[in-house]
Amino acid sequence: MILARYIDHTLLRPDATEAEVRRLLVEAAEHGFASVCIPPVYIPLAAEVLNGTPVAVGTVVGFPLGYVHPEVRRAESRQAVADGAGELDTVLNLSWLKSGEDDRVRDDLAGWVAAMRRERDGLILKVILETALLTDGEKLRGARLVMESGADFVKTSTGFAKGGATIPDVELLARVVEGRIGVKASGGIRDAATAREMIAAGATRLGTSSGVGIVWEARS
Repeated sequence: MILARYIDHTLLRPDATEAEVRRLLVEAAEHGFASVCIPPVYIPLAAEVLNGTPVAVGTVVGFPLGYVHPEVRRAESRQAVADGAGELDTVLNLSWLKSGEDDRVRDDLAGWVAAMRRERDGLILKVILETALLTDGEKLRGARLVMESGADFVKTSTGFAKGGATIPDVELLARVVEGRIGVKASGGIRDAATAREMIAAGATRLGTSSGVGIVWEARS
């Protein structure tokens, strides 16, 4: 198992500096991570630095709360794609999900997916549930809505809530999607053992700011 190819090398702290982002980009290219996940303002820099490498440029939209207007979600995403992003992670509208407004959640996400498919072929679109704030029933409904929207991944967490990915949550999401879309575990993955456990539970991507340490540990 080559852990690096599972990892979205992530830096989303609000106080992240350009120097830190540049270092993350160099690390991603050096270790061959699946992608980087960085603030939207650094997409042009990432597209330049990672040009010619297999590392995808990823960013976040409607992040970290999720309850942006659907048109704002799409506008943010269009700008990100124009700047060079190939992967987008957005947050499901938790307020609507918890209010039982499943049709509104689905329509928001499906509209976003359709708009992004028109922008560029090959975009990878991920939807964050923020599992730490949901009941198991809400996680099930949310995962199904993500599948119905046409997105490529359902993702556990932003890393900004009270908890991150857990093995039971990854297993639950993997059971729901049954391999039809990917499962991204994110939040609290800091060592190789945890990374492997998440993959064994069904994760096909890992979002972590500890990617370098994880791959070095895996090689030792």
